[in-house]
Amino acid sequence: MGTRRDGKWSWVSFLAGGVSAVAGAALLRAKPKDPTFHLISISLSSFKLNFPVLDAELTLTVHVTNPNIVPIQYSAATMSIYYDGSLLGSARVEAGSQPAKSCQLLRLPGRLDSLELAHHAKQFLCDVGSREMVLDAKVDIGGTAKLLWWDHGFTIHVESKVTVDPLFLDVVDQENNSTMDL
Repeated sequence: MGTRRDGKWSWVSFLAGGVSAVAGAALLRAKPKDPTFHLISISLSSFKLNFPVLDAELTLTVHVTNPNIVPIQYSAATMSIYYDGSLLGSARVEAGSQPAKSCQLLRLPGRLDSLELAHHAKQFLCDVGSREMVLDAKVDIGGTAKLLWWDHGFTIHVESKVTVDPLFLDVVDQENNSTMDL
């Protein structure tokens, strides 16, 4: 359809090209983006006597951003928390949803195993002295993104390296990496 031989152009070709350009731009904008996670705070909830040790219960407050143009539903998952290469505890991510292009705060209940921490007493005392304790956390969260009648499954893998003050549980520094597999 293009231009005619007499030098005039076709409105049909012009409109088809415009629609194609808009559709291409919409597809590029709809390309899934990785969500972002940022640990806001750690608060100590309670201590539980698990004779002969004392386990700590805590709450992690995490800021989550869904940069995508579709809402997501996600299933429950367990975040593993590591200290000095050993599993120190876990935090529970409850199943839920998040609207498109939004941010929300998640409060994750967790528990730290003091017996495991006791195995790293020397390193822990050094960290208390320097007021910097490095914790690693990993979680895989599965879910679906729904656009009209199309449900598409995904898995988000999150790895975080968080430096906290072991005395006041303040977040000093953090590196968060998330990747989404569709």
